[in-house]
Amino acid sequence: MSVKEQTLWKKAGNVSDKVVLFVALVIGIRTLPHGLSKVSIAKCPVGKPLFILHKYYQPGDFIIATIFSQIYIFSSPISFQKPPSEEGFDDLVMFTQNYQHILALAFAVKEINENAQLLPNVSLGFHILNSHFFARWTYLASMELLSTKDRFIPNYKCDIHNNILGVIGGPNSQVCLHMTNILSTYKVPQIIYGSSPIIEDKTKEDFFHQMFPNGTHQYMGILELLLHFKWTWIGVIAYNDDNGEIFKQNILPIYSQHGICVDFLETMPKMSFSGDVAEAAMEWFSTSHVVTGSTANTVIIQGELHTISILRSIFHFAQFYDIAIDSRVWIMTAQMDFASPGFLRDWDIHCLHGALSFAIHTNSPTGFQNFLKERNPISENRDDFIRVLWKDAFNCDFSNSPLEEKDGKICTGEEKLESLPLTLFDTSLSGHSYSIYNAVYSMAHALHAITSSKTKQRGNMKEIGQDRLNQEPWQKRPRSMCNDHCALGSSRSKIEGKPFCCYKCFPCPEGKMASKKDMDDCLPCPEGQYPNNNHDSCLPKQIVFLSYEDPLGTSLTITAIAFACIAIVVLGIFIKYQDTPIVKANNRNITYLLLISLVLSFLCSLLFIGQPEKVTCLFRQTAFGIIFSVAISCILAKTIIVILAFMASVPGSKMRRWLGKRLDNYIVVCCFLIQVVLCIVWLVTSPPYPDADMNLVADEIILGCNEGSTLMFYCVLLYLLFLAIVGFSVAFQARHLPDSFNETKFISFSLLCFCSVWLSFIPTYLSTKGKYMVAVEIFSILSSSAGLLGCIFSPKCFVILLRPDLNDKKQLMKGKKEDL
Repeated sequence: MSVKEQTLWKKAGNVSDKVVLFVALVIGIRTLPHGLSKVSIAKCPVGKPLFILHKYYQPGDFIIATIFSQIYIFSSPISFQKPPSEEGFDDLVMFTQNYQHILALAFAVKEINENAQLLPNVSLGFHILNSHFFARWTYLASMELLSTKDRFIPNYKCDIHNNILGVIGGPNSQVCLHMTNILSTYKVPQIIYGSSPIIEDKTKEDFFHQMFPNGTHQYMGILELLLHFKWTWIGVIAYNDDNGEIFKQNILPIYSQHGICVDFLETMPKMSFSGDVAEAAMEWFSTSHVVTGSTANTVIIQGELHTISILRSIFHFAQFYDIAIDSRVWIMTAQMDFASPGFLRDWDIHCLHGALSFAIHTNSPTGFQNFLKERNPISENRDDFIRVLWKDAFNCDFSNSPLEEKDGKICTGEEKLESLPLTLFDTSLSGHSYSIYNAVYSMAHALHAITSSKTKQRGNMKEIGQDRLNQEPWQKRPRSMCNDHCALGSSRSKIEGKPFCCYKCFPCPEGKMASKKDMDDCLPCPEGQYPNNNHDSCLPKQIVFLSYEDPLGTSLTITAIAFACIAIVVLGIFIKYQDTPIVKANNRNITYLLLISLVLSFLCSLLFIGQPEKVTCLFRQTAFGIIFSVAISCILAKTIIVILAFMASVPGSKMRRWLGKRLDNYIVVCCFLIQVVLCIVWLVTSPPYPDADMNLVADEIILGCNEGSTLMFYCVLLYLLFLAIVGFSVAFQARHLPDSFNETKFISFSLLCFCSVWLSFIPTYLSTKGKYMVAVEIFSILSSSAGLLGCIFSPKCFVILLRPDLNDKKQLMKGKKEDL
């Protein structure tokens, strides 16, 4: 320490002054704040502005600060014999792909400012500082964020408009580590989008959140990949940091336990732009030699975002010395990204083709590509990064630059980022950029949650946020509790091994609520009530059933009455034309009985609509079963009689004696009585009754009829299906009989429709609940009855009303002769 520096150190009175001076000495600051020993809270000290070479500031009511590593500095070694100066900075090199991180942040802030719902009456700004991948620049950037803008006076806030919500940092663990050493001391919220640092002081972890997934998961994924392809002989190149050490010490032994052998374990050479270049080249040569000398064809690369540049340098170095390094499988971790400086644009990358890389989840926000296309160095005056990007990416220079022009090319600002090769700049949003985009929205939603709770009581949201963020610790009341109270809607549970005053809070499960704080158990609501969305009170349940006023009930009622009227009209037509051959054919009394049963089947569906009562529940299923059994048995009887009539017409047939014994009446009565017996057994043993289901839907009481015995319900239904299938089989066998006046073909279609409806009814009925279950049964009754009515009687009505010339006995005999 020089004499002047020693003098300043003695003048620094308190700890905060010494911290400022220490950081200033470490990072090589040219000018220091004046009056270090005379500072006071009442009046801010006067200081000269320090320099961060590259930054990007957009004003706003609240600021999202960021410390990114975008640009490397080529610098000469520091001799510590004279103060550092800009003369020591030889050149700047930008990782062009990293500029997308800035675009993602700026685009997210733009979206939020245009969203009137998220942060109304508040503008969001940002402050981006470059850390140059160096510790001293990261510390400087962290200290600058603790100062008033453009005045490096840490520990003082002289500008009430410098409200920093938090800091987003990355992309590698070292930047985050150096950043959190300063910012966690001041309890500044930090969101890390790159690989996470290893923090020795666990209290600092309370102030940062990791956007990057847990690295252990991807290491286990790599293990599964190796075992799947039986790659048991591998090489490993790990990064030279704490994460690399953990990978080597904790992860590789697990690989070994699963039969994976490591041929070589190399440390990734550091990417250094200062110091001895020859020394770095020898280190790269050594790594290349180890890789090429190994028989392991699978190499795992554990690195950081910019490691791909080191890997390309190793490849390039190997090719320069004619070292064969291709024909290997490279497995890269998700931390790595295809980010390289512009001077690598012409270096061959064919060795990377076929490499396997884990990736971070990403997405493409709407409008981002248009936002990217509009960026140019002419319009973005406050962006110190974009001109460096333009120079490196497009290999050009600006006309007013004091540096020499590169190859005589002048940057016009009209160049397009989307025209760049993917090795320099990929326009699709990377996983790291998407993490930054989400981090900005996380801070915006956090600000919204903090301020919106008291907006109605205290007025303007902007004033509330500023009041909260500017409060000092001695102003927010002291608390001394093991943990916070468990809020309404949650219960507490004791923590094993901790005193009774320490507990965890768990939200109440479905169906339960907690109306007081710190309840030991959530309680169910009284019968007829359900918990609200917050699970802190109970609300009365709504009574639900298929009513006539319900749109669904109204439409089904109208449909049932309409079809019943149509069936009555058809019955009237058949009674009026009862002496015509088409009505007299095949027992008109059975036809009348069939039409009457169809009328009743339409009307019986009305028993299912309305509030369930004891009488309606008792008779609605049995009435439906008995009426339908009469209809199907009538159809079965008509079909059998048709077949017997044509079989009896054959000379010498013994079937003639059955035709005069009213066989059709016996068939109807027998089939009907079997169903009646089933229904009586049902009503005697376990009759249906009104029921209220309070547990099916959380906020509803569903009124319905409990069928009593589900077995008997399905016995009644299956008996109907049995009759229909038998009738369909008989009618299908008789479909080629003469059909001038008989309806065997139409009966086949009607019974096929009936069977289809009721076979599909069973799974549909079982998959619905509440009033929709009732609606499914009503629909099945109406559709099957309409199918029988339409298929059997519409052809006859057509002949009776529109083609009376066909309703003739001669026509009947003619049809029989032609068909026979």
